[in-house]
Amino acid sequence: MGSPNGGIVGVINPTSFGKCTQTIVTASTPAFAFQPGTRLVSGAVIAGGGGGGRDNTYATGGGGAGGLRTFCSIPVCGASIPITIGAGGAGGSAAPQSDGFQGSSSIFSNITSAGGGGGRANCSPTPVGGSVNGGSGGGAYMGGAAGTGNTPPVSPPQGNAGGLANQCGDTSAGGGGGASAVGSNATSPPAGGGGAGGAGTNISPIFGPGLPNSGIYAGGGGGGTGYSGGASGTGGAGGTGGGGAGSTTTTGNAGTANTGGGGGGTRGNPGGTAGAGGSGIVIVKELNKASGVWNLKSQFSARKSGTWPLAQIAVDVDFLVVAGGGAGSFDTAGGGGAGGYRTSFPGGTKISLAAGSTPITVGAGGTGGTPGPANVGTPGSPSIFSTITSAGGGNGGSRDTSNAGTGGSGGGGAGKNSAPGAAGNTPPVSPPQGNPGGNAIDGGGGGGGASAAGGNAPGVNAGPGGAGSANSISGSSVTRGGGGGGGADDTGGGSAGAGGAGGGGAGGPGVVAGTVNTGGGGGGGARSSPAVGGSGGSGIVIIRAPGSASLSVSPGTNTLTTLPAPAGGCKVATFTVSGDITNSTFP
Repeated sequence: MGSPNGGIVGVINPTSFGKCTQTIVTASTPAFAFQPGTRLVSGAVIAGGGGGGRDNTYATGGGGAGGLRTFCSIPVCGASIPITIGAGGAGGSAAPQSDGFQGSSSIFSNITSAGGGGGRANCSPTPVGGSVNGGSGGGAYMGGAAGTGNTPPVSPPQGNAGGLANQCGDTSAGGGGGASAVGSNATSPPAGGGGAGGAGTNISPIFGPGLPNSGIYAGGGGGGTGYSGGASGTGGAGGTGGGGAGSTTTTGNAGTANTGGGGGGTRGNPGGTAGAGGSGIVIVKELNKASGVWNLKSQFSARKSGTWPLAQIAVDVDFLVVAGGGAGSFDTAGGGGAGGYRTSFPGGTKISLAAGSTPITVGAGGTGGTPGPANVGTPGSPSIFSTITSAGGGNGGSRDTSNAGTGGSGGGGAGKNSAPGAAGNTPPVSPPQGNPGGNAIDGGGGGGGASAAGGNAPGVNAGPGGAGSANSISGSSVTRGGGGGGGADDTGGGSAGAGGAGGGGAGGPGVVAGTVNTGGGGGGGARSSPAVGGSGGSGIVIIRAPGSASLSVSPGTNTLTTLPAPAGGCKVATFTVSGDITNSTFP
């Protein structure tokens, strides 16, 4: 017998039979398995906290908390998904001063939370150590600027800035930012003390009781207090949610593991050890949700009024993700390694681009080494699309102070020391995202490239940067990911190492920076003045989708183009700066 209303039709709401199961993930896994009926999940992603700073003389800032992001009812495709749990950043260690190191990102599907920024440990514009910006920013030192939070920016914000310190000459440092609050400023002598870490966020209202750490995560590290020749104040309290307390001794307090808490700053003293940041955590809730249907009369009325719901769909896309290149260092230095280079085109495994907005991170290039305590170039920053993270290129080694840095591709070894180049493809992925840097003799070794290792220095001459890789995902073949050339011992008649094809900068003399939006490594500085290192080139992210896809990109600096035949009208989104890609495709 027919239905009196003409039958039941309509858009079926997504169904999910996850039984509201919650899983606490404390270690990275390549394949987190869902229950067979799960189609929708909610959760929280907390990154690793930043480490506290370290200084021979004055107190140092607390590390910023790892970024904290929650999500609701996002679709999952397939039986499993990789999950990355970010490590906490190391406390500053280099003498005479070193900023704490940034924590690592935690990743679930298209949700990436950025590691917390390291605590500040000097007033210079080119600090030694890791980045002080991040999910939440590191606390300031001696009147310098605090690290910024919510970096890269997302909405709602994933964290807050660090707190300020006293002016130079006083003895207390600012607290690291937390997920819910800015780090507190230091207070002034004689009753002064380090600023408290910013408070974390209680996510129990979303997930219910019984979570580890009482459901409170991502507290900032407290600022240290006291200096090597004077009295101590009071160390700043760690922010609720795993932040390590600031110290009045030479040993900092670490952030709590699997909370994303920032590490505590320390009292200034030679030989001190700063507190490391706490590792991150991911919480996954597999949802129960029933379907809905509409009768024909309701459907006809909704279609007539323009309110009939249409379900947007995911689209399979190709990608090219290139991270920022590492910088060359100062003085007969190794070239910077190219940023990590990962692609599915042509013929690789595509990624499913979910309906709605997906954030894209384009990594910055490292900053070239200059004379003084900051003579070591810095590594490049990662580029991120969905579950794909390409690691920043490693910095080149410096003749006086530093070994080369590992990364997507490794930095070249430091000259005059016969130092080895650093490893590439770090962390390891398959296929490899890069190659090692070249070894040094008197000249510096070349930085590794996307398709070849950096060249070894044969003597006073420097090694060339490793070659990059060509790819035509954009519709034409472009080579990216070249390593930086090593710096020569030109006082002994040596010549510079050439930059690797694909944006690698030549070494000194006449040092060249890596090319913008290629992930090219910067050239290493020569022996004679100016012996500065070249900065690394910024990265790029390119996404190629079928012509039927409905996409948009932001901000306007990024572009969306349609390829002509024979590419079949494919759409190509090119990100030269961080932004978002929005998929509004209907069946």
